[in-house]
Amino acid sequence: MADNSNPGNFANRPKEDVQAAASKGGQSSAGGFASMDPDKQKEIASMGGKASSGSFEPGSEKAKEAGRKGGSSGSSS
Repeated sequence: MADNSNPGNFANRPKEDVQAAASKGGQSSAGGFASMDPDKQKEIASMGGKASSGSFEPGSEKAKEAGRKGGSSGSSS
């Protein structure tokens, strides 16, 4: 095996680890938003994205540039 420089790549992980992950069938251990208490979901949803840890400050030049770019890097098929 390589020097395991990217453990997120399944090719760099032991076969047993890959099989254990595959056996979960896409299930998440944490569950995320869907497993939250419904009241907590409503509280977060009512904030309209303000609870997000987004990478842009509103109105910043980087945010404006990203907005202009939009989906322009996708294929045009």
